[in-house]
Amino acid sequence: MLRGKHILVGVTGGIAAYKSAYLVRELIRAEAEVRVVMTRAATQFITPLTMSTLSKNEVLVDMFPPNADQSTDQSTSHITLALWADVMLIAPASANTIAKIAAGNADNLLTTLVLALRCPLVCAPAMDVDMYKNEMTQRNIAVLQESGCVVIEPEEGELASGLSGPGRFPEVGRIVAEVTRALESTSKDLVGKKVLVTAGPTFEPIDPVRFIGNRSSGKMGYSVASAAAQRGAEVTLISGPVALRTPRNVARIDVETAREMHAAVRRAFAEVDILVMAAAVADFSPAVVAEQKIKRDELLGRSHSLELVKNPDILQDIESLRKNQVVIGFALETNNGLVHAREKLRSKRLDFIVLNNPLERGAAFGSDTNIVTIVGLTHEPEPLPCMSKISVAHAILDRAIPLLKK
Repeated sequence: MLRGKHILVGVTGGIAAYKSAYLVRELIRAEAEVRVVMTRAATQFITPLTMSTLSKNEVLVDMFPPNADQSTDQSTSHITLALWADVMLIAPASANTIAKIAAGNADNLLTTLVLALRCPLVCAPAMDVDMYKNEMTQRNIAVLQESGCVVIEPEEGELASGLSGPGRFPEVGRIVAEVTRALESTSKDLVGKKVLVTAGPTFEPIDPVRFIGNRSSGKMGYSVASAAAQRGAEVTLISGPVALRTPRNVARIDVETAREMHAAVRRAFAEVDILVMAAAVADFSPAVVAEQKIKRDELLGRSHSLELVKNPDILQDIESLRKNQVVIGFALETNNGLVHAREKLRSKRLDFIVLNNPLERGAAFGSDTNIVTIVGLTHEPEPLPCMSKISVAHAILDRAIPLLKK
């Protein structure tokens, strides 16, 4: 898989930087073409000459040449390298560089390259345990994951400081496997296709302040949108109220209620090739919405009844509009999951359905991982192991693409 692939390796400042030499050697052994970019801090731990010798290519450190009045060779290296790469791997990724990428900073060649990338980004954080566990570092890592970056969790063990815990540079073989997986899952097999994804919850207002909703974070749907865009699709994301950034190269439409999502899906559906309904659409909404906030003193007695009406069934409704589109649904169930998923699969005439249980460890609301079972009409249910949501998203697309009409 790596033979002939263009791999851009970023090395940042940290004691684990010396291990990047072993990593580059393994990538070269796999017959990949490797270019290395180092931050200035990384050169304090390993020399550019070492990395150049192993990669058989010039190593770049600075955005501009040291003698700007004598050379302009590197002035657009961040563009040429970004276009050259099939995948970019930052290993080790320091807390500082992770923070810069999460904030969109571009104050050195490496971080500028990240902003110009058109290929997958893989990061292998390595740092001392307290830096890794720090709330700000974890928040920044989450931002990277939400943007579609594959983050390889560090290993646990004794660290250079003498402390023990998570933060160790992952084994080289594990990193190579993740890079291979990123390349496999981001082939441009959706170029020229249009993908529509729904994500997040819907909020059904009771009054101007209160609403009926659910616990969906939207992360799964956003991962599907990001994965489809990475594979070359033209992606539209219809999103309920979430606190997530729009994935790169994705057009986002914000809605709040089930009826708004229903209308948005109907408008977009006719033009798409694949629909992935990952949103957790509320089944009911209040029959009457108060124009003003309902005051506690206005409620009679110790209880208050709220009349609910059914919301439109989006998947059921678009059946009449369906031509040759591939339609994928989600079933979030806490009991008798396969029974309910199969019933939904048949009644809504889906191509397949993705079943998950939020009570399972690794599949909870807001988690960055998921545990799903792919349920289809013509094959046995296919349980997948606990994986990052971006990996689950690619697994879903892997199974959707063969169903597209030629």
